[in-house]
Amino acid sequence: MRILVISDTHAKCQRVYDVYKKLAATAPIDLIVHCGDYYTDALEIQAHLAKKVLWVKGNSDGCFDENEYAILETEAGSFFVSHGHMQNVGFSQQDIYYKALEQGCIGALFGHTHRGKFTDLGDFYLMNPGSLTFPRDASGGSFGLLTVNEGSIIGRIYEYSDFMASIEPPKKKSEVKGGKLRDMINYSDRF
Repeated sequence: MRILVISDTHAKCQRVYDVYKKLAATAPIDLIVHCGDYYTDALEIQAHLAKKVLWVKGNSDGCFDENEYAILETEAGSFFVSHGHMQNVGFSQQDIYYKALEQGCIGALFGHTHRGKFTDLGDFYLMNPGSLTFPRDASGGSFGLLTVNEGSIIGRIYEYSDFMASIEPPKKKSEVKGGKLRDMINYSDRF
């Protein structure tokens, strides 16, 4: 299962579409997870890409409910999905870690800080994809990619500009076409 993880889009979805198009060109994306702030963007993304989006509300959506979270079931185990503001992820990831454990999860996907980070604790995984549109680190925007199979979890944070530059298809080399000069040179070689 290949999961695109995004957060904090704040009414700007074009970079999500750019990333999705590049990712889908290499292998299918099975699900998009939007970790909050502008859940309406998640609805727009779902309609635009015709792809299932699992979403939660964030503080910019006016949500301050401790029970605003989702559980993502995967082959390897469940992930707790929250915006993170109610678990104070801006100060520490300890609260979201314990909240996810209480729910029987092996990991947590969250946003809020606008800073991308993936932490593999061996038996538990924390992913904050950052923000593609309003990063608060020097990344220029970021997103997460989670690849989950039975017994295998691989997570990575990608910076938008590096990712877009790295998978650009190679430019087609122009063919050398003959012309009058080439014909003249070839003709002169016969004498």
